[in-house]
Amino acid sequence: MPTLPDRKSYDVLVVGMGPAGATAAYELSRAGVAVLGLDKQSHPRYKVCGGGLSSRIDKILDEEYKSVVEHTVYGVQFTYRGEDPFLIQSPTPIAFMVMRDRFDHLLLEKARRAGTEVHEGEQALQFLQLPDGVEVITDRGRYKTRVLIGADGANSIVAQRLFPDRRLSRMPTLESEMGIGRQPVYPGEGKVLVDLGATAQGYAWIFPKKERLSIGVAEFKGRPASPRGVFDRFIRDEKALSHMAVPRPHGHPLPLFSVSGASAPDGLVRHRALLVGDAGHLVDPLFGEGIYYAVRSGQLAAAGVLGTFHDSRRSLLDYEMDVIREIYAEFRVASRVARIVYTFPRLCHQLMHRYQEVINLYYEVLQGRESYQTFFRKAKGVVKASFREILKETLTF
Repeated sequence: MPTLPDRKSYDVLVVGMGPAGATAAYELSRAGVAVLGLDKQSHPRYKVCGGGLSSRIDKILDEEYKSVVEHTVYGVQFTYRGEDPFLIQSPTPIAFMVMRDRFDHLLLEKARRAGTEVHEGEQALQFLQLPDGVEVITDRGRYKTRVLIGADGANSIVAQRLFPDRRLSRMPTLESEMGIGRQPVYPGEGKVLVDLGATAQGYAWIFPKKERLSIGVAEFKGRPASPRGVFDRFIRDEKALSHMAVPRPHGHPLPLFSVSGASAPDGLVRHRALLVGDAGHLVDPLFGEGIYYAVRSGQLAAAGVLGTFHDSRRSLLDYEMDVIREIYAEFRVASRVARIVYTFPRLCHQLMHRYQEVINLYYEVLQGRESYQTFFRKAKGVVKASFREILKETLTF
């Protein structure tokens, strides 16, 4: 093994410069902190991904991100195994579609402009906990940092090495992306498609980009015997795709939030290291949204780190408590909704058609005007009121 250069020191070292890591690095750098960001790949790097940003991203990112938005979504076309389509639209955007190479590169360059030292194509290999920080050894050098942020995705090496007891599930996902040129997007301008019956306990999707379609299937409970078989059946059942040459899908794990893991006292922080984004399994358990929570957890992590730098009485555990209050509280309710939806997908598809007011309430969650807690309470009220009306009509008759 070649001799490594002398160890260089930083206030914060971020492993992984996707949305979570780049956001944390940006917030810390603009506060005057010495930050090194490592990424094993070079940017911009192509990544097959649905690329959906719920429109509440407006509340936490400045307008610059809109320069890479490829498609603005106002409604969802719901289907069940390619049949019984119905569209529910909103007068205002509910989501934005992006290509991950452009979106991630934008955030990385934003961090670089703020002062982050970025090393691309450099892979972290080993971590050594020190009394006052962490030593990081890569394939190019060795560094010491006061705080280490693990933002290196679902297969996080930081989590594997420094959080060995954190055993959380990752669900199988298959995604493909196909070019469509300048022909009209499918399922239509301002729309995405969600099929609840395509998988046993999950959903399939078609998310349009500017000249591409992102197509995927994911299981949110259990594991299918043949994920590729599920994907192929969705393509076959979805009539608009059945005649198209859809490229071979890529598999990747979906690090969904786990209720059992949420209560672990050392879930996201261990000594001087912390986890953000997919590395921390901060992915919505209902529809698998991860980018919004990656960005938000990066912001919360930066605030927590700065708190410890400015006040010795503060702890990195403040970050974990902020995630528990703001994100886990939402995910626990989303998990309850997911159990219902994915246990009874056909019934839920039928009820969505009938109770469109409930879907509009969910859109307000995506828009940041409702929380999952208020959504769940109001949705139950809508359904109960409807049953009372049905019962009243039945008794009157």
